[in-house]
Formats: sequence, C-alpha cells, structure tokens
Amino acid sequence: MEEREKRKPAVTIFYQFNPWQSSIGGIQTIIRSFIKYASPEFDIRLVGIGVCDPKMPAGQWHEAELAGRKILFFPLLDLPDDNVRRLVPTSVRYTLALLKRDLSSDFMHFYRLEPAFAALKWKGNKLLYVANDLYKKVKASSQDKSTLWQKFPQLYFALEKALIKQFDSILYCTSESLQFYKDQHPAVADRIFHVRNTVDDEMFYPLSGSQQEASRKTLAKELNLPEETRFLLFAGRLHPQKDPLLLLQSLAALKSSTAHLLIAGEGELMPAIRQEIARLNLAGRVTLLGSVNQSRLLELYHIASAFVLTSLYEGMPIVALEALACGVPLITTRAGDTANLITPESGIVCEQRHPDAIAEAIDHLLEHPELYPQEGCTRAVDPYRGKTVVSEICADMLRQWENGQIDAQTDGAKRAAAVVG
Repeated sequence: MEEREKRKPAVTIFYQFNPWQSSIGGIQTIIRSFIKYASPEFDIRLVGIGVCDPKMPAGQWHEAELAGRKILFFPLLDLPDDNVRRLVPTSVRYTLALLKRDLSSDFMHFYRLEPAFAALKWKGNKLLYVANDLYKKVKASSQDKSTLWQKFPQLYFALEKALIKQFDSILYCTSESLQFYKDQHPAVADRIFHVRNTVDDEMFYPLSGSQQEASRKTLAKELNLPEETRFLLFAGRLHPQKDPLLLLQSLAALKSSTAHLLIAGEGELMPAIRQEIARLNLAGRVTLLGSVNQSRLLELYHIASAFVLTSLYEGMPIVALEALACGVPLITTRAGDTANLITPESGIVCEQRHPDAIAEAIDHLLEHPELYPQEGCTRAVDPYRGKTVVSEICADMLRQWENGQIDAQTDGAKRAAAVVG
C-alpha cells in the first residue's frame, strides 16, 4: 500500500497509430482527446507505431509531449503510413509485435479487440473501447466486404467470445447495440456500458458569420468557383462503410446550382470515386482534397454550409461532432448514433438511403439556412464535450485505484516507469 501511495497510477493506451502523424480515423481523435483531458492524477503511456524516426526507435519507451501533456510513448514497430491498407493488416502486425512484450499497466485501454490477445495474462484493469457497431460491420452487405472480419464474421465472433471476459469494462459508443452485446455476452453484461464519444471544443468552435463568409469566398476564389458557391463537406476514410458513391449520386440529383462538394480523405474507393465523378459529369462540382491535417479540417468546417454523411453503418463519428461544434449543420443517413445528434435546429436525418431523398434534404438546408443556426448546432454537442466525458471516466478509474481494486504495478509497468526515473 505504501508503494501505491508514492506514485501515480499508470494508464497505458494500445492503438496502432503514431499520434504526431496525420492519420485517418475517429479513434485517433478520441485517444488524443483522452490524453489532453485526462486527470493529472494519472501517468499516461501510449503503445503505438513508429515512423522510422532515428530519434524515436521502435521497441523502446520515449518521453514525449502530446496535446500539451507529457507522456511515455512506445513505438511497437515502424510503419511510416498507417493510412495504407496492406496485405497483412496493420492490426495483425501490431498484435504479433505485442505478443513478444509485457507492457502491462495499472489501467490498460484497448481500442481494438485483436491486441488484447497478447494481454490475456497481463495483470491490471483492462478496458475495451468499441467505437463502431461491430455486429453491423461484420454482418454488412455485399457492398462492404473490405476487411478481414467481414469476410470471416464467425471467426471474429469466436475471437470476441474468447477475449472479452478479461475486460473489467467494455464501453460502446453505439447505444442501439448495447442490449445486443449484453445479450451476446451475458457473463460480462454487468461490465458493458454506453459511453459518449468526445469532441474537443477548445479546438473546434464556430466563426462569426462575417468571418465564415469571408473564408468561404476566399476558398471559392482559390478553386476558381463563383463567389456564391455553397460548400458541402465530407471528411473520412473513403471506405464502403461511408458509401461516398451514394453521396456523389445525391450531389448529381440536387436542384441547387451553387453547391460544391469537398471530399477530404483517402481510401480504397478513390478509383471508384473518380470513375463515378466522370460518369455523373461532376468534375466541376467536386474537389478531392486527399488526406488533410486537423488544422486544415478546421478551416473546411468553417466554410461549410453542411456536413453530409451517407454511411451504411456507424458508431458515433467524430467528424459529425466536430462539424456541429463548429456550427455546421449535419445531414445524415440513419446509421449508428449519428441521428441522435440531430435536433430540429442542427440538421436532417434522411430515412431513405436514396439519392433523391438525400438531395432533397440538402436542397432544403441550402434554401433555409436560418432554420439551422450555429447555436442550435453547438447545443447538440454539449453532452459530448471532451473535458466533461473524460473527467467522468477518470473519476471512475481514480475511485477504483483509491479503493484498492487495482493490482499492484507489474514488472512491465515498472520498466516503463524507469524511463522517467
């Protein structure tokens, strides 16, 4: 007990990314937000991937700073670009590298199931954060068989059944799936909870109307578009889950002649997107921006008239929260918890996954922007503000620590602590 009182509890986060590189995905944003707002009562460690940096070689702990917070970073393996899909998935490479280590900790946060295979014998409090509706993902239609688990769904469910019992908490960001997962795993049903995804409202905030208009006109000029152009924005991985082809078909069905679509992201559907743009004769109405960093994405939110999602399935997409926090109304299909963000003043839920239905919603919003004021959008994300959500999670962890519910620090955690003396 005396040793516990002399030190802070350690929280180790396991995810396959480098937090200082541009990386597509909402989980990365969730992790950065947790690190930024985590209680100073905790030491934060991140086990990620390296980028062949000689100053930060793989396989060692390094002192670093992220989001204004001092952390320990352990690049498990070097992988310069985690946005590229490879023959051997990054999750498999990461898990195999983890098998050779003991990186146990007082608290361990996993954002994918696979790496937990390596942690079966590790001591400490384990939390699994599920950022997507995995049941819908692995059961997705034939349009979306782009991942290993969608090709072999029974294999995923068997792995889940074998690994999930080790977790002290399982947090799902999709409320509609919560009861399903409790029914699937009755042995741990009392450890399964709903959690809100987070938005960093210190970074994502609205501009004044005049600033927004000036920025919009500047971008229109840069793209050689008419000054009256209204921008629609999509940001995310170009993946069948997001169904960007439906978004392009909806753009083609618009009545509005002033709408221009900005697509920020990369992914395996890029060739199909280029073909669809050509087929629908949309070359002058769409700009493909590729992968953008966070500061550029903020600029895009600030000039957008609407953020549009046409996903097949979702959890709670971070980009939807960020757009609303910037005062941008949301148009979405009914997928995951995204529709729960929508109030009469923050956007429109399209009940039909059809280009005409989505186009009708976009036209209505562009014709009546006064119905969707910035204040209505920002109010919709009040419960998701990062500081609030992370504080709640940390308070629960600290209660467990103070009540002596967490095992003493393991050898793996002690080796990490030795880095900072």
